[in-house]
Amino acid sequence: MAEQDDVLHLIDDTGLAPEDSSARKWKIAVIDDDAAVHEGTRFALSDYSLNGATLEILSAYSAAEGRILMRDNPDVAAVLLDVIMETDVAGLDLVEYIRNEIKNETVRIILRTGQPGQAPERRVIVQYDINDYKAKTELTADKLFTSLTAALRSYQQLERMVQTRRGLEIIIDAASTLYDFKSMQRLAEGVLTQLASLLNVDCAGILVLRDDGAPGSEFSVLAGSGCYSRFIGTTSSKALDPDLRQMVEAAFQRRKNEFADHRSVLYLRTGSGREVVVLLQAERQLSDTDRALVEIFSSRLSIAFDNVILYRQLHEANTQLEDRVAQRTRALMQANRRLSAQWLRLQRANGFKNEILGTVAHDLKNPLGVILGRTEMLTELIGAGSPKENVTAQVEHIRDATKRLTSMVDHLISDAMADAFDITIRREPVDVGALVNEVTDSNLPSAVNKQQAITVSAPPNIVTMCDADRIREAIDNLVSNAIKYSPIGGKITVTVSHEGSDTVIRIADQGAGLSPEDLGRLFGRFQRLSAKPTAGESSTGLGLSIVKRIIDMHGGHVTAESAGPGQGSTFTVTLPATETT
Repeated sequence: MAEQDDVLHLIDDTGLAPEDSSARKWKIAVIDDDAAVHEGTRFALSDYSLNGATLEILSAYSAAEGRILMRDNPDVAAVLLDVIMETDVAGLDLVEYIRNEIKNETVRIILRTGQPGQAPERRVIVQYDINDYKAKTELTADKLFTSLTAALRSYQQLERMVQTRRGLEIIIDAASTLYDFKSMQRLAEGVLTQLASLLNVDCAGILVLRDDGAPGSEFSVLAGSGCYSRFIGTTSSKALDPDLRQMVEAAFQRRKNEFADHRSVLYLRTGSGREVVVLLQAERQLSDTDRALVEIFSSRLSIAFDNVILYRQLHEANTQLEDRVAQRTRALMQANRRLSAQWLRLQRANGFKNEILGTVAHDLKNPLGVILGRTEMLTELIGAGSPKENVTAQVEHIRDATKRLTSMVDHLISDAMADAFDITIRREPVDVGALVNEVTDSNLPSAVNKQQAITVSAPPNIVTMCDADRIREAIDNLVSNAIKYSPIGGKITVTVSHEGSDTVIRIADQGAGLSPEDLGRLFGRFQRLSAKPTAGESSTGLGLSIVKRIIDMHGGHVTAESAGPGQGSTFTVTLPATETT
């Protein structure tokens, strides 16, 4: 008869003393359709202990129950699995489920079979991811102890590897995150968060900073969690609880990490000489793997803290540089404004010269045209033997035109000189109707030469406060333009009306009209319109700009309207401050 240690006896273990539920336990699954195997396994392993941890044995009596058990308990360390249950390969199918469907690669699988021929050892070992193969007849208590211990040690090593890999992934992810923080406080909060994630525990933590690194210097609390969050913002060590302050000061003196049962103190010194202490209060004791990961994590933190310090110094330097650049920019802008003002004065002086020449060349043509027309009419009258009164009248027209020409030259020179400074006008009461009739009458010979008819509607006593000479100049430009651009035999209408407190003068013609492009640049200097004078008259492109300038000086405005090319145009002058009598 074999000794008790050689064979698994089926003994009821209900009388065993209850296990301490608070102690750490290895979780083992027995999946077999024979209830006696479950009972024998529990008896054989009733006093099993490894590294101070006992066993927690879970049972499943079919492959279907085994699937549920393994799905609901991913932390099972080892499985004692029967091959033949519902089917001849139910156990092997369960291996495929564990490895491939629920992706549990760490659990150790010990295959047990009572019929080795049904699942040959070599084929099973090669084709299935199992860790041990035993026939039930050879699995004595000692061999079960040996196989299970080997499986648990293998599981423990795999768990450490998985935990280390997970911790390293957290460290790698945390590195980029921590280096992104731009302030000490945010970085400190990130450190506590990452440490809790790294250790996979809920813990209270506090992080303190000492700037100068001198013994006895004050330190400030940058971040706190859990029961330590009430110390956030503390700038004096005396504000901390005495025991907590003593632990922090001891860490500064010790200058190295310390791991106690449920408390860990980390120390690091940055390249800039600052010192950081992190105190963690965890619910469980840290494993060797946890401590190794914390050491690796701590070694990277000094770089992160120095990175924040360098960023702050760079930001301050950048701010100072921006201030200096702003000051220099303001100085350059002031110098540029002075140069611009000088350039504008030079341009204005040059424009003053050009305007004298352009204005004189333009405005002298109209009176000269009147003189030339009257002279031709005078010649015809003398040749036809007209009465003396007719000849005298033409001579008077020539004299008046000459006087206006002389006065115009004086005003042009005076105005051009004043343009270099502030231009002023001389306001006086002017009967605009009478002025318009006078201007129209002076341009009548030019219209007669082109067989044009000018109709004037200008009621008397529409008195406006304005400069008579300048308004005469403006109206003369508009009337002469209407004659110039109207066809032979065309009609020109000049009207004066009182609208509200304004005097409105309209000059309408049947000329070439204005294109949209003409309307957009009509009142600019030296602008040539798309339409051409109908009798070959010359144009300097200054007339309308002079009109606009004169009207603007009076506080009025001048506009132009046209239905399009070939449909004539209407110019409207509006002068404010009209007085009626």
